Amino acid sequence: MFTRVLIANRGEIACRVIRTARHLGIQTVAVYSEADATAQHVRLANFAYPIGGPRPADSYLRGDAIIEVAKKSGAQAIHPGYGFLSENPDFAEACEKAGIVFIGPSANSMRKMGSKAGAKELMAGHGVPVVPGYTGEDQNAALLAREAQRIGFPLMIKAAYGGGGKGMRIVRKAEEFAANLESCQREAKSAFGRDRVLLERYVETPRHIEFQIFGDTHGNAIHLNERECSAQRRYQKVLEETPSPFLTPELRAKMGDAAIKAARALDYVNAGTVEFIVGPQGDFYFMEINTRLQVEHPVTEMVLHLDLVELQLRVAAGEPLPASLLRNKSVPQDGHAIELRLYAEDPSQGFLPGSGKLQRLQLPVANAHVRIDSGVIEGDTVTIFYDPMIAKLIVWDRDRPSALQRMREALAQCAVTGPKSNIDFLERLVRHPAVIEGRIDTGYLDRHLAEFLPADAAPDHGTLFAAATAVLLDEEASVPQLAQASGDPYSPWARADAWRIGHAGKRIVCFAHDGERIEVDAHGAGGSYALNIGETRCKVANARLTDGLLNAEFDGEARRLRSEVDADGVLLHDGERRARLARVGAFAFTRSTQTSSDRIAAPMPGRIVLVKVKEGDSVAEGQELIVMEAMKMEITLKAPRAVKIASVSANAGEFVEADAVLARFEAEQ
Repeated sequence: MFTRVLIANRGEIACRVIRTARHLGIQTVAVYSEADATAQHVRLANFAYPIGGPRPADSYLRGDAIIEVAKKSGAQAIHPGYGFLSENPDFAEACEKAGIVFIGPSANSMRKMGSKAGAKELMAGHGVPVVPGYTGEDQNAALLAREAQRIGFPLMIKAAYGGGGKGMRIVRKAEEFAANLESCQREAKSAFGRDRVLLERYVETPRHIEFQIFGDTHGNAIHLNERECSAQRRYQKVLEETPSPFLTPELRAKMGDAAIKAARALDYVNAGTVEFIVGPQGDFYFMEINTRLQVEHPVTEMVLHLDLVELQLRVAAGEPLPASLLRNKSVPQDGHAIELRLYAEDPSQGFLPGSGKLQRLQLPVANAHVRIDSGVIEGDTVTIFYDPMIAKLIVWDRDRPSALQRMREALAQCAVTGPKSNIDFLERLVRHPAVIEGRIDTGYLDRHLAEFLPADAAPDHGTLFAAATAVLLDEEASVPQLAQASGDPYSPWARADAWRIGHAGKRIVCFAHDGERIEVDAHGAGGSYALNIGETRCKVANARLTDGLLNAEFDGEARRLRSEVDADGVLLHDGERRARLARVGAFAFTRSTQTSSDRIAAPMPGRIVLVKVKEGDSVAEGQELIVMEAMKMEITLKAPRAVKIASVSANAGEFVEADAVLARFEAEQ
């Protein structure tokens, strides 16, 4: 076994590999960019070395710099994680030439499978069903347009060397093909360093089901059952689970056999994943092979009680797969596991990736039923340069309904302050009938997205009264014990009930929603209050706020809610849904009258990719003006209405901060 391993990655997967290496007594070497100098993987590793600037091309994609660090640090092997260089055969080959073990398949296997086009041709040659399409090397735009017409619409454009949902577009009309092709190629070039694409017929309402495969240097090849990843938004996996609620034992056996056949045909070594599109009638087609560990690998680990990273390390060191895995054609599963990805993104703004300091990060406590894989902690910063994942939540239980309930409970314990997060979206997801009934397909979320997004309605009176009660209790708990210090138990200065000479005390608790001020008048103290919002009144009795739980009687009805209060707002959770109310000063609130309708501003920090307009241009409503790149995704900024461009301050290639003015419009006459 190795004694020192370099991890050519960052974030949660780097931390994940470090955890297993520690368990095996292996020292770890981290590499980091300028943006990651204080990141968790740097702090957790035994050794850490800088490798360049914040952009991936200047650091985590610099194979030569990483190999140089491996030599310098005495690392015997390199674990690539996922993304970055994990599926780059040139890097795997360079490691081998340098005398360093690449923890993954051989460069030869990767070259056959690393290209989606090559993998598809290979599978067709071995009798595995494939979707009709074009996988040729000729990438002439006119040829691709002709092939698109031959295949028919709808079709999908996919980055040949891609993964993780990047570089993928569905095209439903011929006239939309050229623009989508250009965008897909740009995104592929930026994310993977190559802009080759393939075309394939788009299968309507498919499921995404993948099989974990493993091979060793002793000629053994196995599969470790399936994972269903059909809950996706814009090809990004949102929920992954095993076993699949769709597969019958017979279909599972057929797909497992196909996965093993693919592994044996390639003399596959180490971890890999064979992904299939599965039609509503159970027809399945090869989609791609990922020659690496998957983001969603923890669900397989939970139901098989295996450590896949440990298997990777042992196989890379020359050990055979454990005999216990080789006895049966498939490995028996124990229970059901589900994974969700908690992201810094704003679902209400088209899931715009977020960035910034995690001022508060609360996650469930790990136990036998709940696992947390994360690369950040409270106080860390989510940067604009990489994937905005905060954590992966993984739960396990005896059956699927119980696992879903475990996930609901785990999500209720999560809280993020700083960049916006997708927690509300995830909570609605695991309560949606399509998920509960196991009938979701890969396009369901995009077709029915409104069903999963929280309505931006004003908070109801019950929520406001509960939030005001939490604020009142929090304020009272914060009052200094001046009476005790002065020895006067009757001192009015140590009371938080708004006592004053001449009339009963009144406190005002103020919240804001959609720019509007909401006042709650409060009388009383010590857990007994008379509250009113205008003419609506509520009597609160026996209220207590202890260990993040609010217990109180509201007009005689007892309620129990999770409650967190800080200077900026109140977070309430009733066990099914959460509400976040922003606090404002009782006597210091004014609504902003500033408007930004005369400009286009950067919605977040990022790099300008394209500027499609110039000063003096007249543009139509919805016309594309500027294309930005942030968090490895392209963001298109469009005209809010028909306008004339007064000035353009954005330049292709430059980095801009959030809210930077990119273009201004002429004033309307």
